[in-house]
Amino acid sequence: MSTIQTTFRMLLALMIGAVGSIVFIYLSLPLPWLLGAIFASSIAMRFENLPILSPKPFSAPARILIGLTIGSAFTPEILQFIDVYFYSLILVIPYTIITIIAGMYYYHKYQGFDKKTAYLSSMPGGVIEMVIIGEEIKANISKITLVQSSRLFFIVVSLPFVIQYIFKVDISGNKLITIPITQTNIPEFAALALLGIIGGVVAKKIRLSAAYLIGPMIVSIAVHSTGVITTSVPDEFLKFVQVVFGTIIGFTFRGVKLKTIVKTLVSTFGHFIILMIISAVFIAIAYYSFGFPIISTLLAFSPGGQAEINLIAILVVANVPYITLHHIVRLFIVMNLAPIFAKKIKD
Repeated sequence: MSTIQTTFRMLLALMIGAVGSIVFIYLSLPLPWLLGAIFASSIAMRFENLPILSPKPFSAPARILIGLTIGSAFTPEILQFIDVYFYSLILVIPYTIITIIAGMYYYHKYQGFDKKTAYLSSMPGGVIEMVIIGEEIKANISKITLVQSSRLFFIVVSLPFVIQYIFKVDISGNKLITIPITQTNIPEFAALALLGIIGGVVAKKIRLSAAYLIGPMIVSIAVHSTGVITTSVPDEFLKFVQVVFGTIIGFTFRGVKLKTIVKTLVSTFGHFIILMIISAVFIAIAYYSFGFPIISTLLAFSPGGQAEINLIAILVVANVPYITLHHIVRLFIVMNLAPIFAKKIKD
């Protein structure tokens, strides 16, 4: 397949995702650009004859844009309150450990997974990293991929509905996220984008986890917290990012038999319920102990992918630095615990 054909098929997939977004806007459903793309591509990928491909090559640029947007929230005013987050961040340690133990017990005891596969399936985040580790220790890669993808699917799909219909925060329709491109300082944004690319490449070379997200985020924090740059990523770019992630998530199960998908979703739903209970306990502890806004606390202790949760945080105008720091700590724990203990597990 030529490069032109490959590009066309990925763009067609993104167009299908965008159509789903437009339908969700029309229906006034929450986070339409993200959820609409997820549902449209989830349906489209069941038709195997459609000439479409998952737009995974768009993932790195999309993550760079999210990283830059996260960093732009770290203003000099926000940084004054970083020390206030300390005790809430400490809670991430027991939260992550309890989540892993409960998930491993569930998958091994009730789903019949071998211990290595159960352990990596229970990790709250780092899908690609868990698959790589799974290959090294000869765990069941297909199960890890399906389970981790299902967990991400449940969390990303459910959170917007919880935020809109339980906490009554209206996140429906085609609302502005940041300023439109017509009001953006283009030269300054171009400089920011270039710095973001450099940050991503450097982070990748030094093998930093979630390099294309964390690298640009660090660069963006540096320039925004010092006031060197004040421009953020334009609204149109963030809408495109949502379509990209929505389409990629929707394509997760392409080529997998419907029976396998249903079985995986059912088994993962049990784990999802366990995650909800554990998260609810820690959300309540953090909320009543420290008084941070409930939406920010909810997202800080949601075990989804860092890019996806931070994207939702940006869209609902939550406390992005607070949420981001919690997910960085969780990712650090997961990325350091997983390889050490995975190699010591014996079935």
